[in-house]
Order: sequence, then structure tokens, then C-alpha cells
Amino acid sequence: MVDTQDADLFPDVHNPDGTVVINDRCLIKMKGEQRAVIVCGVVVVQYKVSDHAAEAYAMVNLVTQGWAEQNDVARIFGRSTRTVRRYEQYFAEGGLAGLCRPEGYPKGRQRLRRARTALIWGWKGKGLSNREIARRLRVSETAIRKLLRRLGWKEPTAESSLFPLEPESSANPNLSAFSISAKAPPTTQPAKATVPKLSTPEATAAVAWTFDTDPSNRSGDRLMAYLGLLEDAAPLFGSRDNVAAAGVLLALPPIVHSGLFVCAEQIYGSLGPAFYGLRTSLLTLLLMALWRIKRPEGLKEHSPQELGRVLGLDRAPEVKTLRRKLARLAAAGRAAQFGQLLAQQRVAARGQSLGFLYVDGHVRVYHGQHRLPKTHVARMRLSLPATTDYWVNDTAGDPLFVVTAEANAGMVHMLPVILEEVRALVGQRRLTVVFDRGGFSPKLFKQIIDAGLDLLTYRKGRLRAISRKLFHPCSVRVDGREVSYLLADQKVRLLKGQLPLRQVTRLSEDGHQTPILTSRRDLVPAQVAYRMFERWRQENFFRYMREEYALDALAEHAVVPDDPSRQVPNPAWATMDLQLRQAQAHLDRLQAEYGLEALTNFELQHPTMRGFKIAQGKLGQKIFAAWERVQRLEKRRAAIPKRVPVQSLSEEPIIKLAPERKHLTNLIKMVAYQAESALFRLIASHYQRVEDEGRTLIQSALASSADLVVTEKELRVTLAPQSSPHRTRAIARLCEELNATQTVFPGSSLRLCYAIREAS
Repeated sequence: MVDTQDADLFPDVHNPDGTVVINDRCLIKMKGEQRAVIVCGVVVVQYKVSDHAAEAYAMVNLVTQGWAEQNDVARIFGRSTRTVRRYEQYFAEGGLAGLCRPEGYPKGRQRLRRARTALIWGWKGKGLSNREIARRLRVSETAIRKLLRRLGWKEPTAESSLFPLEPESSANPNLSAFSISAKAPPTTQPAKATVPKLSTPEATAAVAWTFDTDPSNRSGDRLMAYLGLLEDAAPLFGSRDNVAAAGVLLALPPIVHSGLFVCAEQIYGSLGPAFYGLRTSLLTLLLMALWRIKRPEGLKEHSPQELGRVLGLDRAPEVKTLRRKLARLAAAGRAAQFGQLLAQQRVAARGQSLGFLYVDGHVRVYHGQHRLPKTHVARMRLSLPATTDYWVNDTAGDPLFVVTAEANAGMVHMLPVILEEVRALVGQRRLTVVFDRGGFSPKLFKQIIDAGLDLLTYRKGRLRAISRKLFHPCSVRVDGREVSYLLADQKVRLLKGQLPLRQVTRLSEDGHQTPILTSRRDLVPAQVAYRMFERWRQENFFRYMREEYALDALAEHAVVPDDPSRQVPNPAWATMDLQLRQAQAHLDRLQAEYGLEALTNFELQHPTMRGFKIAQGKLGQKIFAAWERVQRLEKRRAAIPKRVPVQSLSEEPIIKLAPERKHLTNLIKMVAYQAESALFRLIASHYQRVEDEGRTLIQSALASSADLVVTEKELRVTLAPQSSPHRTRAIARLCEELNATQTVFPGSSLRLCYAIREAS
């Protein structure tokens, strides 16, 4: 009874409408979208609901002035206590401007395009983990998890699996098995849909899929790539006569068996949603090299539709597209890993040709505006700004891998690095490393032998001529031909007798002697000389690659920072050394003049040495002054460091050419050359003039036109006849050899079948 009376004592007392009490001093008045914060009857802040920065300032002001507690402010304004503290921090660091959200996307957050969002949704529908999706898109796993949370992703149950479709038959042999797991993610769980699934009897899960049926119109696949649901366009061929430059398809079997596409997928994964994906981009670059289109800009001179027919596309990628793909691959920074994996595949396939490895540096001259380190260019006999690449070739002269030297480091510095890579590739197999005089260093020789490797190189320096009696004619049959030399075989010791080696010296017809050093004692002298002189295969390889594949072409003009602490020769020391050598030469001339005067002195003129010195007093004073100058210069040179950090010599930033894209293009050209060499070896037994015209014949076949016929299981390539019957017969034998490999066109289920028309 008492409680009821107390409750009714003040029936009309309540807060007015539009008033929210924070505490006994503070309240908020609301009218429409207007808000006013009142403290002790005084309006301190007034703002609109849409003004989030003013609202944040009102919260900060109440807390920092001590008018209200954080918990009360957070409760009334509908925020968390952590958010109020964050607003205080923003205000303390940047004032009112710190409470304003900057325009555009929040900084520091990885932004994903709508197409990427659709791709992530599709991958999750296929069961990929967040970590795998993050690896493919090169973002953090946390970013993927947060994005899926914002999209409302829920793990599918067994009853709600996405699009469980069974394959249906199709008469189009270019269409391969596929299934669509999800569309672009909506705000709610996507509805089920039904998409026809086309397949062929030979289709596998690794084969690409396509929506299109017309090879000349790929609009369906381009739309799917735009929506983020396609990573690479499937090759779609149509039967057509006289397709220009389709003979290049002869190179596909060695390219596929090189493992290039498998290695690329392992290293780079994917280029993301694209019509021209990783496989198509690499195949285009390889065929460009074999077509002798030496730069992406060269595509301007060719019809995209004509080149596209060879690739199985409606049109080949053009210049800017291909540049973007190269830039995307270079940005990953994995060219070295890619090259190492390719080399491993090469070693596994051609291990028998790795008994002798040839190492040599190739200097790429730079003609741009940036200041780069200079190096000696042997073929030009000049020192020019350049970059040095070190190539390792096998016994047949084919490249194995390439390494770019830091700041044009010499052979002596680079060989240990290269040999570590070689040993990791080939294991404990016995190897002989062949290099030129640039790597001559007895200390390096000892390192090579201690590492379990053999060496073969020229001996450097002035040596006493060997007596002609010690030379004997030697011959050996190597690679199907007999070679003969006039050789002298000796034992020598370097490093003060600590390093025993074998020296085989060749006597030329003009009397010149060429000494060769090796640690191989099991080889006959003629074999040692032959393997050393076969180093010219590598020189011919460099020349061929410069002329045919534009090996020296600049892949990009970008530069990257170089090591500013890198030690370089001190110009001040070089200047002082020049002055010292000039002073020593002047002293030598004066001493020679003094000696000549003493030699021609007659006793009647100056019978005593004292009289001679008096007569030659002025000359003696000049000699003494020149000697003192030499002593002073030697002391001054000794006080100057011989090498200094490169940054101390220049106020400009220390830079070098960006190596990644060039390394990647070198690897692509290397694989193209390996494919050409494989074809060259296949026709060796079918073409008599293979040594003189073999590569020319291969080039002609790759550039010739061909008829394309598509069946359910095969892509039949029938080449146009060559310029003469015997050349046509050689290519026919080559086609038979290639058909035995049962190679499938990359990304499809079509087996390649080659033939050549007989000349009419």
C-alpha cells in the first residue's frame, strides 16, 4: 500500500521529449536531425546527425573536460569505450582534422576490386582455404578472412553444396570439362543456379574451360574474365587453311616437355582474373621469340587476329597488354626461383650432357641516360656502362641458367656463387667447369678442387716457351668426328708448389703456344684441348642470341637502388698511382742517361769517378730530385685508400637497372633456344648439311604457314612444303619424331599431330 502511494506522489514528473540525460550535469537535446550537448544549462556543442566528425568532437569534449565518464558517453552515443578512446587519440594527434575521415578508400587497407571479390567467393565455393586464396592474390590471410566476414560468407553444408553438376557430352572438341562454383558475391548467400557443363572424353581437371563455341568470337570468355571468374582463356581452334606462321607449333613438344608451364604455375600461381592469363602470356612470349619478334613493340607489325589463330584465341595480346603481364610477373620478384626450377627440370631431362659446364660472362651495353658502372666490352675493346650476365651452358652449348652479376663483378668473384648453384642442381655428380682467362686465380682453383669439382681453363701470364721437341701429334674422336692437335703434356705447380695441376700446351701452325690448365688427369691430351676450345660454342651462342633473339635488348627503363656501401676503385688513388708511375718512368730515363754517359766516358776525359760525378753534376741533381719525388708520391699514395664506398664518390642516388623483368625475358628466350636446339638435334640424322644449314632449316619451318584441322581428339598441323624436296623430307622426318611424343596443346585436350605437304 505504501509502495503504491509513493509511486503516485509525482505522476507528471518525467524528461521532456527529445531529451537524453547523460549524468546530473550533462544532457542532449534532439530536434529532427539537430543535436545540442548542454552542460549545466550551457550549450557547448551543436551538430547535425550526419556530421560524424562533430559528433566525435562532442564525445571527446565531454570526456577531456571532465564533464562525463567514458562509459557514460559511450553508452549514450551508442559507441564502445574503445571507440571513444580512439577518438581521443585522433584528436590529440591531429586536432579536429584528425576526427575527419579522409576521402577515398582507407589508407593501409588492401583494396580488392569487385572482380577479385567475385573470384574469392568462387574459390571459397570450391573449398580453397583462406591461406591459399591469400597466396594466390598476394595479400594477407587476415584480409581474406575480414572480407569474407563482411560479405556474410557461411561455410556450406552437405545439403547446400554449390552447383553439384554432372558432365554432359558435347560435340565441340575444343570445349573442356569445367564447372562454375559461384557467381559474384551478393550481400546474402547466393542462390543456386544451373550451368551446363561441357566436356570431351579426353578432358581432365587440369584442362581449361570456355563458354565460347566460335573461335573468332570469344566475347563470353572475355565477359567471364571481366567478372573475375576466369583466370586464363582456353585455347579454342577452328579448322582453317594456310594459317600464317603456324609452323611455329613444331616447337611446342620441346617447350611442353621443358616443364615451363608447370614451373610457372608452381612459382607464380596465377595472374588473377584475366583473359590472357599466365599460360597464355608465357606461350605468347615464347612463340614471339621463335617468330623473331624481338620486343613487345614488334607486335605492332603483325595482325593480332593472325597470331591469335595460332594461339587458339580470337586475337593475340597486344603491346600494352603484354607489357602489363610482364610487369605483373616482375613485381612478384621470383625470376631467380623460376630459373632455378627450370634448371632442375633441365638437369633431370639432360643429365648426361652435364659432364662439362661452360661458364662465361656476357656484357650488355647500356645506352640510356642513367649513370651505371662501366666494364670492359671485349668485342668493342672499350669500357662502357653495361650490365654483366653470367651464363652456364652444357656440353652441347645449350644454356642451363643465367645469373646477373652485381656491379659487373668479375669471373673470380662470381664463380664461387655460380658453382654453389651448380652443385645444388646436380648433386655429387662429377663436373668439370670450363672458363676463360677472366677466372684465372690459383686461390680460386684450390677452392674449386676442394669443393669436389674439376677445372679447365687457359693459363694466364708470361711463360717461358716450351721446346718444340716436347710437342707430339695427338688425335681423338669426339662427337662423331676426329680432331688432331700438336700438344705437350706437363705437370705444373702453383701457389708456391701447393697446387699441382696438369698443363696441356697446344702449338699452332704459326708457332703460337696456348697453355691449358686442368685438374683432370684421366683425359687424353687431345680430349683436354678439344673441351677447352669447344668454349667457342658459348661465344657463338652469345652471338646467335644477340642477332636472333635480341639478347641485349633493354626490357625496361626502370632503375632500382643499388648498395651504396659497395666498394669501388678510388679515383684519387688511381690519379696518384698515375703520377707515381710517370715519376718512376722519368727517374728511369734519367738513370739510363746517366748510365749511358758512364759507358761512353773515356779515361782521358774523366779518369776518376770523382771527376765524372763533377762533370755530370747537373744530371746527378736531376736524378736525386726525381728520386725524392718518387718517395713523396709513394707515401702520398699509401695514405689514400685503394677502394672506397661508391656513395662517397657521388651525390646522386646509387642505382642499377631493374633486373627482374630482364631476367624473366632471358629465361623465356633461353627456353625458346632450347626448343630450337631440340628440333635441330632431331633432324641431325635426316639432313646431311645439318651443321651448316640446320638452324636455318628450323627457322624456315617455324616461320612457314600451315593448315589447321580440328577433330575430337587432335589438332592436325600440316605445314606448307619447304623450298626444296630434300628439305621437305627432313621436316617430314621431324614431324614423325614429334608425333611420337604425343604432346597435347597447353590448356586443351587436343593432341598435336604434325605433317607436311609434298611439293606439287
